[in-house]
Amino acid sequence: MFRFETLEIWKSSIAYGKRLYFVANDFPKSETFALSDQLKRAAVSVSNNIAEGSGGTNKDFANFLKISIKSVLETVNILKFAESVGYIKKEKTDELYKEAEMLIRRITAFKNSLIRP
Repeated sequence: MFRFETLEIWKSSIAYGKRLYFVANDFPKSETFALSDQLKRAAVSVSNNIAEGSGGTNKDFANFLKISIKSVLETVNILKFAESVGYIKKEKTDELYKEAEMLIRRITAFKNSLIRP
């Protein structure tokens, strides 16, 4: 088993990413290679950076976790934009927003535990 597979933040990021995939699949077909694709790539980037970072030093891992957090923020922005153009209901955006906040808190706490002296 790889290190990242034991991490709760990785498991949570996979679950969050799957939910975003389902949301993106409901976007209009005209968005298949635009906003939908961008949301999917950002969603996968969250767990990818956790996995990739886990293979390095703690300092390197912390940097990958920063990128992972930025990817979560990117997904939130895409969700807000999608809501503004009517592709997603506010209730769904709010639900995913809360999940994103929690995921960022967890990733941040784990990152901080890696860099403590």
